[in-house]
Amino acid sequence: MRGKVLKSCAIFTIGLMMAFATTDLAAAQAAKGPSGLPLPRFVTLKSKRVNLRIGPSSDYAVSWLYLKQGLPVEIIQEYDNWRRVRDADGTEGWVNQSLLSGQRSAIAAPWMKGKGKAVFVNMRREAQPSGTVIAKLQPGVMMSIRECTGNWCLVTADSTEGWVAQSEIWGAYPGEAFK
Repeated sequence: MRGKVLKSCAIFTIGLMMAFATTDLAAAQAAKGPSGLPLPRFVTLKSKRVNLRIGPSSDYAVSWLYLKQGLPVEIIQEYDNWRRVRDADGTEGWVNQSLLSGQRSAIAAPWMKGKGKAVFVNMRREAQPSGTVIAKLQPGVMMSIRECTGNWCLVTADSTEGWVAQSEIWGAYPGEAFK
């Protein structure tokens, strides 16, 4: 009898944990910043020169200077007209919203950059693992995103358009779909 009670308690506890995890996940996905837009979210740098500051004002010191227009960054916080962003290397700081664009871009497997292995991200003609490989992208290659299905993204890199697995890029969340 005692074993049945313990088993029932364990099942009940696991059920509660799953319910709370689902609620937390839904709340996290529904989180919106003061702008009314979702947090976190990916955007790109609008300008060729963007100062990353240590705080949300031009009175704060510049900690980094980005020199690549179209670079994807992730907005993780909002304050007034300032956005706290994170880049693919994990560097965080504040950027004025006027220097950010809603355009989408991505970086091919930045976590594999400099690993010394011959690793590539395959760009395919079709959005499927058996699709014909039309290009092999080195880790760190930047591409513009046209759409994502949740598993695949239609991208353009150096005037070549094709599909890459969403799990192999930084610039779109797993399962995120958009056109």
